[in-house]
Amino acid sequence: MLSNNVFPHQAAGILRSPRSITVMGSTGSVGKSTVDLLKRSPELFIVEALTANRNVELLAKQAVELNAKLAVVADSNKYNELKLALSGTGIEVGAGPEAILEAAIRPSDMVMAAIVGFAGLAPTLTAIRRGATILLANKEALVCAGDLMVHEVEKHGAKLLPVDSEHNAIFQVFDCENRAAIEHITLTASGGPFRLYSASQMANVTPEQALAHPNWDMGSKISIDSASMVNKGLELIEAAYLFDLPENKIKVLVHPQSIIHSMVSYVDGSVLAQLGDPDMRTPIACALAWPERIHTPVKQLDLAEVATLTFENPDCERFPALNLARRALKEEKTVIFNAANEVAVDNFLKKNISFSAISVMVEKAITDFVTPSHDTLEKIIELDKEVRIWSADIIKRKMI
Repeated sequence: MLSNNVFPHQAAGILRSPRSITVMGSTGSVGKSTVDLLKRSPELFIVEALTANRNVELLAKQAVELNAKLAVVADSNKYNELKLALSGTGIEVGAGPEAILEAAIRPSDMVMAAIVGFAGLAPTLTAIRRGATILLANKEALVCAGDLMVHEVEKHGAKLLPVDSEHNAIFQVFDCENRAAIEHITLTASGGPFRLYSASQMANVTPEQALAHPNWDMGSKISIDSASMVNKGLELIEAAYLFDLPENKIKVLVHPQSIIHSMVSYVDGSVLAQLGDPDMRTPIACALAWPERIHTPVKQLDLAEVATLTFENPDCERFPALNLARRALKEEKTVIFNAANEVAVDNFLKKNISFSAISVMVEKAITDFVTPSHDTLEKIIELDKEVRIWSADIIKRKMI
C-alpha cells in the first residue's frame, strides 16, 4: 500500500503563499510550459535553480526573466558560454552532470522533474532524498526505478505529484481513501499521427511525419514515442507504480480528441474523468499549486464547441508497444524496455532504422536479456548501459 506521501490527498483553495522551485529541464517542452506559468505568477514562486541540457541561450534568458539563483547546463563544454551569457546578473552558474545533481540538492520546496529520458533518474532521486515535493514529468524515472523511487519517497518524507496529463487526471479523481472501491483506471491516448495507418504504411513513415502530433506540442523523443504508442506503454508502467495497481487494472483507450485525459472506474459503476483542452499547462499548474489551484491562460473547455468525443480500443497488432510494456512490467524488464526504446528512437530520428523497427528492437531486447538484480541506482545504471551498448550493436549489424 502506498503512503500518503507517494499519493497524497488533494484539498481545495487558491494558492496565495509563495513557494520555491527548481526546474530540472527548463528548456524542454514541459520545462518551457512550466516557465511560462512561473512568469505569469512571480509573486507566488521563487526560482531556486534552472537546468538544461545544451540550450544555453534559452536557459540564460529564462534565468534572467525568473531571477533564478542558479543556472546549470548539463554539457560541461558549455560552461564558459553560460557564464558569459549571465555575466553581471549575479546568477550562479554550473555545468556538467555533478552540477545538475547539486542543483537538485538546492533547498527548494518543489522540484519539477522534466529532464527527458533515463538522464532524469539520478537528479530526481537526489531531490527525493532531501525530502522535496517532486512534480514528476519524467516518466522514465518510475519506469526504470519504480520500487526504488517509491521506497525513497517514503523513507525521506518526500512527496510525488504526477505531471503527465494522464496521471495527473487520475490523481485528481482517484479516491485514495477508498482504494477497494476502484475497479480499474483508464489511460486515454490520442492514437498519434498514424492512428489510421496500416502496418505497411507505418513501415515507410519518416521522422518528420512521426513528429507531427495532431494534438500536443512535445519534444522530439516524446513525439516519436507517442507515434509508436511506446509513450502509452511507459505511462502504463508509471501508473502501476504511482497508483499501486496491477497491470490488469490499467486499461488504455484511444480518444483522438484528447479532451478526456483519463478516467477512474469504481465498483458501483461510476466513472470519474478529468477533462480539459490539450494543454500541458493545466496538469503542470495543478501540481505547482497542489493542494490548491492557480489561474492559467489555458482556454476553458467548451464541450458544445467540441461537439463530438470518440473512443476506440487500441490496435495492439499495429502498435505492439502496449503489450510489450505489459510484458516488461510482469517480467521486471522495464529498464530494458526503456533503454532499447531510447536507442531505437535516436536511430530512427537519424534515419538509421525504420519506424516499425522501434518496436522490433524493444521486443528483441526484452526477449534476449535475462534481467539481473537491479535494486539499487548503481545496478539500474549498469543495466541501462549494457542494454544501450547491446542495442546499438544490433542496429550497427543491421539485425533488425
